[in-house]
Amino acid sequence: MVDLLQEARGIGSSLASRSEQIEANRTLPDDVVADLTDAGLFRMFTPTGLGGPEVDVATAIDVISEVSRHDGGAGWCVMIAGTTSLLAGFLDEAHAREIYGPADSCTGGYAAPVGTARIVDGGLRVSGTWAWGSGTRHCTWIGGGARIVGADGSPLRRDDGLYAPLVFFNRADIEHLDTWHVTGLAGSGSADYRVADAFVPEGQWTQLMTATPRLDGPQWRFPFYGVLAMGIAAVSIGLLNGAVDRFAELATSKKPEGSGRTLSERSTGQAVVSSAEATARSTRSFLHDVIGEAWTTAEAGDPLTIEHRRSLRLAACDSAQRGADALTNLQREAGGAAVYLREPLQRMVRDGQVAATHAMVAPRIHELTGRLRFGLDTDTTLL
Repeated sequence: MVDLLQEARGIGSSLASRSEQIEANRTLPDDVVADLTDAGLFRMFTPTGLGGPEVDVATAIDVISEVSRHDGGAGWCVMIAGTTSLLAGFLDEAHAREIYGPADSCTGGYAAPVGTARIVDGGLRVSGTWAWGSGTRHCTWIGGGARIVGADGSPLRRDDGLYAPLVFFNRADIEHLDTWHVTGLAGSGSADYRVADAFVPEGQWTQLMTATPRLDGPQWRFPFYGVLAMGIAAVSIGLLNGAVDRFAELATSKKPEGSGRTLSERSTGQAVVSSAEATARSTRSFLHDVIGEAWTTAEAGDPLTIEHRRSLRLAACDSAQRGADALTNLQREAGGAAVYLREPLQRMVRDGQVAATHAMVAPRIHELTGRLRFGLDTDTTLL
């Protein structure tokens, strides 16, 4: 079996050398896509029965973190494609094989049901515009959440319970919109995309809120949105690790204006780098701790409890938020050296701030996990 973590480490320095180009491109350049595809990093959860690596959740988190250590945009795209490959275990076998069977398969998209779907013979007709299409320009199939509506546009539920599927579009159905002009994670190419009256054949979808996995394995007992949140946390941890490395390099030569000592010789520089490293290591440990507990339960064939799911989201939110704060502290201590766009540290900081705004790890998630800690009635649909 391919060691994906070793593959990620092998292309790390190459990604770092192309990071400025990746950001300027506002989507992954073709050569970067080819490298990540050849390394198998877009297919992490793809089942072995479809030729995929079918990694465990902890390994996936470390792979995402390692890529993000060298470039946030590339790490984000690996995270999106990797977590989305979980859906191979939910699709019927024929569609799973069509979408995830090819060695170059790569999926992404936006799951919220903002599109509309009308029932037709043999499937659905879907239209809509979706935001946050990370990596969709290089995806082989693109997902989009849609709500089924009747002829008058009112919501409709099929007899089989289908009402808000995440459908998969052929890339030929997609119109990419030039909307991704942002302060961070520019290289992720998370632009809007549009579909106009595309036919989606029966079963080329999954309904995340109610779906039961077709495959029986611990990966598919984890909540999809929980895995997504942990993937985002892994990006944050990787960015912080990269920033600690870069700050350590700068600190050996940078002397603050008017000082005869380098940052590495000053107590403030020593304290900031130490605190940031501690944050990166402790958040990773927290994340792996709760993943390990959940994995043990899932591996035994048991469903994850609400407390498992709460803990996964708690650790993910903590990682992203504390990581963003630690990144800001590093940039502040680095001073003028970190204001130049050519400086990798400032790019890592901006990427980390944007990652921490994602709805799956935003500060309000602590309200959700706090309510559950107090035993209050709470909507856990997306937990």
